[in-house]
Amino acid sequence: MALSVAFVLFPNLTQLDLTAPAQVLSRIPDATVRYVAKTEEPVPTDCGFSILPTETFANAAKCDLLCVPGGPGVAAALKDASTVEFVDRLSRHARYVASVCTGAFLIGATGALDGKHATTHWAYRHLLPRVGAKPTPGRVVRDRNLFTGGGVTAGLDFALTIAAEVAGEDVARLVGTAIEYAPEPPFGSCDYEAQPLPVRSTLDSRYAKSVGRIADALDALQLR
Repeated sequence: MALSVAFVLFPNLTQLDLTAPAQVLSRIPDATVRYVAKTEEPVPTDCGFSILPTETFANAAKCDLLCVPGGPGVAAALKDASTVEFVDRLSRHARYVASVCTGAFLIGATGALDGKHATTHWAYRHLLPRVGAKPTPGRVVRDRNLFTGGGVTAGLDFALTIAAEVAGEDVARLVGTAIEYAPEPPFGSCDYEAQPLPVRSTLDSRYAKSVGRIADALDALQLR
């Protein structure tokens, strides 16, 4: 089955939130992947390089799967009416809607997560009720046609889940094996809860400002 995928681009997105699932989804037979931004200008990522859009919000066609990445730029994107309106417009007609990391808040800003189970990066999960969602731990959380992924690398899990959904588990296994997705961290699990207290304390302090920025952006939306 042909699958049309559209990724939403905004300044200072986390590139792996986008490029990891794009690598998987682009390998599904008969899939097409598009990258949609406010303008045709290159969109800067959080890693110092930019991504060139293939379409703009104004001329983007409908899609089967809308995928929204997260990143440092989410707070600003939440305050940009054209970005939120675009996510709302395409998500209403998409067969599937998905987010990685804090991209969940851009979906939530449209009201699409109201009463739904959802996840995001561990540092921001407690903010999900602000967009009406029910925080649910997990690498990938599905509620009907909505797929939300945890932080950054969870985009691979979400994309392989979608691959199995639309093309069958055999195809998903082929893609996963082709990209050699067999994580073995050299120092054990990188799950937040598995880390010693000093590591968690350092992480909490590093994310505090970013969490505050998203909380402030959600306040401005007056969703909750």
